[in-house]
Amino acid sequence: MYGYIRILKPELKFREYDDYRACYCGLCEALHRQYGSLARCTISYDMTFLVLLLSGLYEPNEELQKRRCIAHPFCKQLQKKSAVIDYAADMSLLLYREKCIDDWNDERKFTRKVAADFLSRDYKQAQKKYPQKTAKIQTHLQQLHHYEKAQESNPDLPAGCFGAILGEIFAWKEDIWKESLFQIGFFLGKFVYLLDAYDDLEKDQKKNCYNPLRFLAAQEADFPKVCENLLRLMASSCAAEFERLPILKYADILRNILYAGIWTRFYTKKKQEDN
Repeated sequence: MYGYIRILKPELKFREYDDYRACYCGLCEALHRQYGSLARCTISYDMTFLVLLLSGLYEPNEELQKRRCIAHPFCKQLQKKSAVIDYAADMSLLLYREKCIDDWNDERKFTRKVAADFLSRDYKQAQKKYPQKTAKIQTHLQQLHHYEKAQESNPDLPAGCFGAILGEIFAWKEDIWKESLFQIGFFLGKFVYLLDAYDDLEKDQKKNCYNPLRFLAAQEADFPKVCENLLRLMASSCAAEFERLPILKYADILRNILYAGIWTRFYTKKKQEDN
């Protein structure tokens, strides 16, 4: 369920793409600085979106620097550094490690177990910083695991669990923006979960694995259209909550993601099916 919250690059201005890359590279560097080289593997476009969202809303002090890294050893990359980026690095590690444990418990993916073991010390460090968030994330993941084990036929229930996880992560502070940020994360999380299910449906059917959309696919003649309507409901609810926030900084990049980027995989998949 990673990688769906991304930009539509052709629609971005050069300056906007540079800002996006600087946030992404800054997040990668924050993971390395706080948890070591292995933690870089937890980086995602999803948490880069979180950096842009929280930075646009709170406008924290940002430091700009140019550094070489393992991915770009010969050319220095522009990186941003801020309290928001450090927070997103913590959340990246927490979410990735919890997902690894869930994948191990659910599907016995050995590579996930290995990754979780390697990150266990760093996970405990992040857990100490955010014990309440960690506990809530674990509770929602356990409920999600329960729905998947029970072969829940209502896709809204497991999707709601993943939405609640992103909601907790998006709500950075206990302030007036907490509820709005939670709602953005909640609806975006549901969108991601349902899109991931749509993307994996054929593979899951072949492997006889649980997929929350499997029952819907058997009932609906125009299944892709039904899925598109479900996704539009989640995306529009998320966007409506976003538009209520007084965000100017990075606003165009955020809108690029919310109105276009998150749909990239759906329409690619739909086009493949139509052909």
